[in-house]
Amino acid sequence: MRCLKMHLRSLCLIFLAAVPAYCQRGTFGIFGGASCDQFATFACKTNAISGVDGEITVHKPSKKNGGPSIVAGGEIRLPSDTSFQAREYAVYGGAIFHAHRFDIGFHGQIRKADLPQEIVGSQVLNRGALELLEAPAILRYNFGTGNHFFLQAEGAPEFTPHFKNANNGLPHPSLDHGYFVRGTAGYTFGKWYARASYETRYFKFSPTIGNPEGLYNWKSNLMIGGVGVRF
Repeated sequence: MRCLKMHLRSLCLIFLAAVPAYCQRGTFGIFGGASCDQFATFACKTNAISGVDGEITVHKPSKKNGGPSIVAGGEIRLPSDTSFQAREYAVYGGAIFHAHRFDIGFHGQIRKADLPQEIVGSQVLNRGALELLEAPAILRYNFGTGNHFFLQAEGAPEFTPHFKNANNGLPHPSLDHGYFVRGTAGYTFGKWYARASYETRYFKFSPTIGNPEGLYNWKSNLMIGGVGVRF
């Protein structure tokens, strides 16, 4: 709980500092749900998860000149039990083009996942932290009276990650392939919004000495719901 309060306080301070100076529009939300994570061939373990996220529009194009909106944002995911699920932190920036009821664009994103340890027999494998550079494509469709309903799809292949603080004496595993896909449905009412999301993510690493028994292979399925405010 103390860790959650610290992260919430840090993210709120960032937004309080950035919004008055730069933001032309933004969102700030909280969410909760469940995540089912599987490493190697072990059974998938389900755990509660909560977090916060937010986004600000740094630049909004004029109707005369057109062009994309420039956005920046971040996210914190905190599972209730970190012994078999990862804490995650992400920041991103990107460009979003608006065309009638569609928003189309991409994000450049940095994500860090503090991976859980694994006990195999009498040995403990410290997986360390996984740092990712991601470039997801974004597609959002706004519909209904006043465009209050929205559907959003987001996804990208995963690039070779950077490992930190593993200190397990093994070479870093080599990524074979990976991806993530996320779908969201939501509704906006006044300054508020509600949403529900489903995300699936998969990492497969090559069967080398750096990935003994496939212990770095990771599949997760996330289902969350949340509310937030627009400003």
